[in-house]
Formats: sequence, structure tokens, C-alpha cells
Amino acid sequence: MILAPPSELTGSAARTSAADSVSMPDRKAAQASRLYVTCGSEPICQVSNGSSAVQAQETTSSIARQLVRDDEIIILMIRPSILFVLLPTIGMLLAILAITMALAFLAAKFPQVVGWSETSAFALGVILIVLRLGWQFLDWATRVYVLTDRRVIRRMGVLRVSVFEASLSNIQHTSVFVRFRERVFGLGSIGFATSGSDVFDAFWVMVRNPFVVHATVVRAIERYGRRGGSS
Repeated sequence: MILAPPSELTGSAARTSAADSVSMPDRKAAQASRLYVTCGSEPICQVSNGSSAVQAQETTSSIARQLVRDDEIIILMIRPSILFVLLPTIGMLLAILAITMALAFLAAKFPQVVGWSETSAFALGVILIVLRLGWQFLDWATRVYVLTDRRVIRRMGVLRVSVFEASLSNIQHTSVFVRFRERVFGLGSIGFATSGSDVFDAFWVMVRNPFVVHATVVRAIERYGRRGGSS
């Protein structure tokens, strides 16, 4: 497992923007440098010099060992934005709040009829909100998106782990999807369709700087996938 040097990466950890050019790491140079770095949105770790390489390696090794082979160069290793915990749950949280307020209202107006108090209603609401946000946080924490010089990988799942992987040469089409609520926060999702598929097989959901990340993916496909993976 080899991660590309910081100067050759694109993403928030490398402090680039959508207008910046995207450069792919040279495979031989990356193998020689042995620098470990993670870039992109919500980076799992960041390294700016060789002295920090050991710490970064320890942080990412447990995840990388499961996903990446020793002879691969990691170009991106990212998670969804932390807003993934909140934005998808807003509807349910509002519903829980409305039900809580209704139960509290009934308890206040008809204390002799209903079998609960206002305190019980609010306690139930708080417990449900904490459980919902807690589960969403676990979902966020177990999602990892990886781009190497050979494959695109998506790992997700709390109780049941699901891993999608496809070689860069097998990626037929990619697209960026940005909903209104995501656009407000600079987020978006990237879809991957493999050869012979009429639908998108996997998504990197709610990543920061989606167009920058997408440009990095496209350049990796063009350099490593379309040209047989040589450099």
C-alpha cells in the first residue's frame, strides 16, 4: 500500500480548488517516496512531511489493509462530510419533534386520560433523537471511499459490511449529483457505472468539493485505466 505524495494530490487536504489542475502521482515516484497521506473531503488523516508518515500509517493501516493491496498507490481516501449525520435525518428528526410535542400537549391537557406525563413525552423524544443520530453517525464512521491507481472502492455498512470495487479500466461512466441542500454546503455525490451496466453501481455520497474529487477520479481513469495502468 503506497499513498501518493502531498504535492501531487488534489483535494481539501492539498488545499486545491475546482479551478486548479489535477495531477496524478507518478507510480515509480510514489513508490520511491513512501509518504503516507490522505486527501479529499473529510480526510481520515493528513501528512505534510516524512516525519509524520508513521503516525499517518498507523491511523490508516487498519482500514487500508482491508481494502488496498500492497502494490497500489492510494490517490484519495475520504469519508462523507460530517453533515452526512444531520442532513439525511432532518425529516425524521422533525417528525420525532412533532410527535413529542403532540404527546406533551395531550399530557398537559388531559393528564387524567393519557398514561404519560410531559416529562415522559420529552424524554422519549430525546431518546429517539439520540438513537437516530447515533445510528447515522455509525453509518458515517463506517463509510470509506478510496481511489487508487488501479481501483475505485466504496466501503459501507454498520452491521453488515458492503464493499464495492471496480478496476479503473472497467469504469464506463461517472457523474456528479448535487441536491439543493447539498449545494448550500458545497457537497455532492459521485456515481460510478461499470461496463455493461445501465445504472450506477455505487456512489460516493455527500463528499465535500465534489467537482474537485470527480476531476481527480476522471484524471486517474484517464491516466491509469485508459492507458493500461502504466506510467
